[in-house]
Amino acid sequence: MTSSIPAVQTTRAEGSALQAVLLDMDGTLVDTEGFWWKAESEVFAELGHVLDEEHRQIVIGGPMTRSVNHLIDVTGVKLTLAELSVLINKRFVELIGHGVPLMPGARRLLTELAAHQVPTALVSASHRHIIDTVLRSLGPENFALSVAGDEVERTKPHPDPYLLAAAGLGADPARCVVVEDTATGVASGEAAGCRVVAVPSLVPIAPGPGRTIVGSLEEVDLTFLRSLVTAAH
Repeated sequence: MTSSIPAVQTTRAEGSALQAVLLDMDGTLVDTEGFWWKAESEVFAELGHVLDEEHRQIVIGGPMTRSVNHLIDVTGVKLTLAELSVLINKRFVELIGHGVPLMPGARRLLTELAAHQVPTALVSASHRHIIDTVLRSLGPENFALSVAGDEVERTKPHPDPYLLAAAGLGADPARCVVVEDTATGVASGEAAGCRVVAVPSLVPIAPGPGRTIVGSLEEVDLTFLRSLVTAAH
């Protein structure tokens, strides 16, 4: 099982300025956003609160603290953030326990990066036990390390998760490419000084400097990732 413990000596991709690829999990590699919304909706429904679809666009892609605090504010539910987080996490793990679907192009991209020995990290705002469950579907052998949201003091949109991942791989953040599906994740990667590929899942992402937007991971391969870093340097 991968962990957030820094890799000792990870071989960098030869013949390229690209040193590592740092990948978000939910909505980027695996189609779990619907599972999160289902878990939140079911828990709140059991507490007597039906969540309107409009809130889905607000809570996706961010840390659980932000999402649950928002839902507490709009529903007035009488449970604490900690209590609700436990209930939602438990329901989510139950839902994904039998496997999660990968996003189009994800399996091919991971296979290509592994075949070329490109240092790769999984960087998620999800907690460790959730990452370890999803890794059963992704293949833990595809990642040199992973960083969970409950292992950093400040998670996305702060740069800390991606800085930790780059350091663990012995890579210069400026020579890393981050792949994300939300504005929160994109902000985190950019704040860390990485090149960012945005693959919007449910909410559009606006263009920005140093940011490349694609329609799906089907458009992303190693040659493409290398070109982004080479062009920047």
